[in-house]
Amino acid sequence: VLSRTSLCLTEHKEGQNEAEHDIETPHGVLHVTMRGVPKGNRPVILTYHDIGLNHKSCFNTLFNYEDMQEITQHFAVVHVDAPGQQEAAPPFPSGYRYPTMDELAEMLPSVMTQVNSVIGIGVGAGAYILSRFALNNPTLVEGLVLINVDPCAEGWIDWAASKLSGWTSNLVDIVMAHHFSTDELTENQELIQTYRLHIAQDINQDNLALFCGSYQYRRDLEIERPIVGLNEDTVNTLTCPALLVVGDTSPAVEAVVECNSRLNPTKTTLLKMADCGGLPQVVQPGKLAEAFKYFVQGMGYSNSTRSTLFFAWCAFLFYPELFNDAVSLWKDSKCILKQPSRFLQSFIYKEKNKNISVRNADLKRTNLFPGWMKS
Repeated sequence: VLSRTSLCLTEHKEGQNEAEHDIETPHGVLHVTMRGVPKGNRPVILTYHDIGLNHKSCFNTLFNYEDMQEITQHFAVVHVDAPGQQEAAPPFPSGYRYPTMDELAEMLPSVMTQVNSVIGIGVGAGAYILSRFALNNPTLVEGLVLINVDPCAEGWIDWAASKLSGWTSNLVDIVMAHHFSTDELTENQELIQTYRLHIAQDINQDNLALFCGSYQYRRDLEIERPIVGLNEDTVNTLTCPALLVVGDTSPAVEAVVECNSRLNPTKTTLLKMADCGGLPQVVQPGKLAEAFKYFVQGMGYSNSTRSTLFFAWCAFLFYPELFNDAVSLWKDSKCILKQPSRFLQSFIYKEKNKNISVRNADLKRTNLFPGWMKS
């Protein structure tokens, strides 16, 4: 059940150090909002929204959630709005050519002049753009959280269907069908009405049509799963840890599963959220915040030894058999107490086949998820 707070699309909590900037890029001006300041050598969290949304309507519910705010105390956050999609955006001039999805990705390095690296959080079109950005600039991306990501070009049948539906459906209906399943459109009336009004009234419709068109004509990401020991250094795929997220009733389920099949299984985790549709960051912000916390901890950015030890104890209670082999990797029994995050990061919990495998991996890059975090 959504609270009134969770449906607040455009407000953020007071007391946050926030600054808005219009940044010149090779493909036009990009509107960004920065919260906080970069913390030492830590990456910045960079977000990119989906079609029909802006950074506020896409991410405010998640970033206003208490558990997420505890995480972002230790990271600066940069929210990117696609050209013309921010609040009160002016219409583009007649004849304006909207950037392609590849060009939208090429705009992001201009945002990072004061930033060493990022952890990206993208939804839908934003997830595609961040994936393309990571493929082009692997040294700039330390990790990706990809919600409802579709790695494929739109097929001819999908293209034809969208063209035909355009004769009978307006742009708002098409965008709503992109976000929500048929069941969700009829069952969660409060959520649906809120987002329908937002898409229709708060986003410039001509600008939105241009962004939708760019996403509709996207290229395939052309990524493929590497074969360990054969082509892992030459195959085109994401090299950073990736957390793929999708609601179990989302229209994007098949696309996300397809993306998962193309990525390195040792660096990828698939989180399928139960009782959740097309906007998991809105409907299940607590669960997503918890998943993100473990994701960044698995990358080596842990701020609480106590929470890490608690996590270790929970893992031991659920899967004591894992520790038989693991302890042999760490003969110094004090290692668990001295370096709990290193100890835990030698495990990778596999979604595939619903099994759990143990691997002594690159401890700085290993992502970490127990089976009980998945639905």
